[in-house]
Parts: sequence; structure tokens; C-alpha cells
Amino acid sequence: MAKVAKKQQDWIPTNYDLRDTWFPVAHATDVSANPVRRMVHSQPYYLWRDNGTANAAEIHPHAFTAANKPSATAFTGGSYYYPVCEQYGYIWAWYGNPGNADMALLPHIPFLPKNGDIPKYMRTTIRFDACSALSVENLLDLTHADFLHGEVIGGEGESESDEITFDYTSETLTRVRMVVGKPVAPVMKWLGGVRATHQEFRSTLHVHLRSGFCISYPRFRPGFDIPNVQPFVPNGSHRSRVDQIFNLTDAPLIFRRIMPKLAYKVGPQDNYVMRPQNPRYLEPSPVRDMHSRFDAPGNRYRFLMQALHERQSKGDYSYGSDADTGADITEILGMEKSID
Repeated sequence: MAKVAKKQQDWIPTNYDLRDTWFPVAHATDVSANPVRRMVHSQPYYLWRDNGTANAAEIHPHAFTAANKPSATAFTGGSYYYPVCEQYGYIWAWYGNPGNADMALLPHIPFLPKNGDIPKYMRTTIRFDACSALSVENLLDLTHADFLHGEVIGGEGESESDEITFDYTSETLTRVRMVVGKPVAPVMKWLGGVRATHQEFRSTLHVHLRSGFCISYPRFRPGFDIPNVQPFVPNGSHRSRVDQIFNLTDAPLIFRRIMPKLAYKVGPQDNYVMRPQNPRYLEPSPVRDMHSRFDAPGNRYRFLMQALHERQSKGDYSYGSDADTGADITEILGMEKSID
């Protein structure tokens, strides 16, 4: 039994503190001249605008003077200020060595305009009582939506076929689920006007490992696409924040208006399940972790996160030659063309 228990301890994420990456720390619309506070791995980020330009610092801009300066950390190179930029409707701040900050490492989001011109009603904010890694795993296993969110978006019932495939680099993981003959989800019937009883469903999820930034592209036929991004920003070992953005400009008007609000029903459902899981997720356990074929992307995610953690623990924060995090993923998502 001792050997079995030890084997089960091989996966202990310890809230992976992966560095040298951009985090979308806030909706751009939430940042004004009045500073707001965000957290990344318990590191404080104060955000504000000066003549419209976004700034990010590790201390409140009014908290120090020339005569009273708190100590600055290595995250800002002793300057108090983080590298920061504004794109796709987010304020992005660098986490790690500021000397390694590179705009080319920002994710490519082909369905969002770079200038952030998305209506505010398509933006939501959900907080989870779980580490970002568990939150990402929950999203990778999309089958949970069929029963946990069935009354809203699941569409429970037998389908003709249900296949999961995935691909990966040292920095990203892409999961694709293809379902033929999926019962039409209630939200598609009630708000989307879909009269068919079954649909073909293709859902692509592209995950940036270091940041937990998830780019989601669900496609329903008959129906329409529901592209969205879900950045699981790690506030700490028991907390993550998701500032989600949809682009539903091709959906019917009533669906476009109401679908983002359903995040406030779906999010608490996920949190209800993940909150009690989180302590067990972060600690070793003798209980065997059971898997099905749908868990293969999640298992690969764990392997890739472990590899990144081990490399960074040795002082290597570089990006491998296989990992172009800013590459155009229009084709990977199954889109016809980017709106850039």
C-alpha cells in the first residue's frame, strides 16, 4: 500500500508559480484614474490610468513619497512598476523578470479586436475558490457541462459520437471535442431560436500553461459560434479570478444580451464542485485518481505543467523553440478568418 500511496503523490501542483508571462489582470473598462488592486500569486498589482495610459505598480501610487519608500521587489526590478500593456480589452501585466517582458509573448485572440472594442455587457467577472490549475482542468473536461450545466448549456442525452483529441507544445495545450447528434442545449432553444432537436458540436480550447489563459471556441450547427476567453488568474493557492470576454456579435440579439449573464449561474455551479476539491487537489492523497478517455487532455496538462515547473525550479524561464505563444491560432480554433 505504501508504494501505491507514494505513486498517487506524483501529482501535487502546489499552486504552480510559473513566471515570465503576461497576465490579463483586469478588464480595460475597469481601470480608471482611481487605482484598483489585483493579485497574481499573492503579488499585489495596483492599476490606474494617467492621461488614459495604463500603469501597474506593486504598491499603491499614493502610498509612498520621496521620504518614505517601501522596498521594491524583483518583480519590478526595483522600480515599483511592472511592464504593462493594453490589448484585446484587457490590461496585461508582466509576472516575472521585467527584463524578459516581450509583447510577442502575448496570446493571439483572433475573435477579439486588438483595440478592445467589445460591448461592456459581453464582459463578466467570476471568482473561484480554487487554484487556477484545478479551474483549468475543470474546463478541459468539457463533459462536465452535460450534467452540471445541463439545464443551461449542457444538452444531456445520448449522441451518435463523441470524440476528444488534443495537441500541445511545451507552452500550450489544445483540446478539441467533436460531438455528432448532441441534443440541443436549452439556451440554444430558448434564446438562440434553434428548432432542431440535435446539433453537431465542435469545441476547441486553447490553453496557455504559464498564465492559465484559456481561449474557447464552441461551434454549434445548426446554431452559431460562442467564442470567449477565460483567463484563470491565480490570486493564491485557493483563489482564482476570471475576467471573461465573449464575442457574440454573430448571435441573435436576445442571445447576445443574455448569454454573458449566464456566467453568473454557470460559474457558481463550477465553484460549488471545485471548492471542496481544492484542498484535496493540493495535498497528497492515497486515493486513486480514476480516469476515462475524456481525461487524456487533463492528464497531458498535468504532465506539461510539471515539466514547466521542474525547468523553472532550475532557473530556466525561457520559451522553447516549439512554443510560439503569439502565433495565429485562427485555423487551430476552426475559425474562417481572424478579425484582426
